[in-house]
Amino acid sequence: MHIHVQTPDGEAKFWMEPKIELAKTIGLKPKELGKLREIIEKHQEIIINEWNRNHKR
Repeated sequence: MHIHVQTPDGEAKFWMEPKIELAKTIGLKPKELGKLREIIEKHQEIIINEWNRNHKR
């Protein structure tokens, strides 16, 4: 399970399982990645539920 994040400055892919982990990034600085990770952690349950709903395992 993973998500893609796009910003005006670049993009990133984060694995959601077994833990939130950066898979790859293009153009984003460490500070931006840290902020994205915080947002993902805050909304982890919603993201996982929506991912499962849209990908019907």
